[in-house]
Amino acid sequence: MTPEICPNCGEDVPRNARACPGCGADESTGWAEDAQQATTADLGLPDEDFDYDKFVKREFGPASPKPQGLHWFWWVLAILLLTAILLTWIL
Repeated sequence: MTPEICPNCGEDVPRNARACPGCGADESTGWAEDAQQATTADLGLPDEDFDYDKFVKREFGPASPKPQGLHWFWWVLAILLLTAILLTWIL
């Protein structure tokens, strides 16, 4: 009897299919009588209470700090340079 979900790869199996479209498993290569009892627990999927944000922090570390912008020194230097350029152009 064809299971609804392949017990080998987890692919949805169409009704009355002779083999799994995902991995090719069939009655002679791996489907068992209890294949219809297969659940997602057999597929190694995360639990319902899986915390994605916690996983991301653990895998990739804390969020990178936001850049604070240019230091005041560079703003003063830019204004002085523009002033010098304008004065040399005007005079």
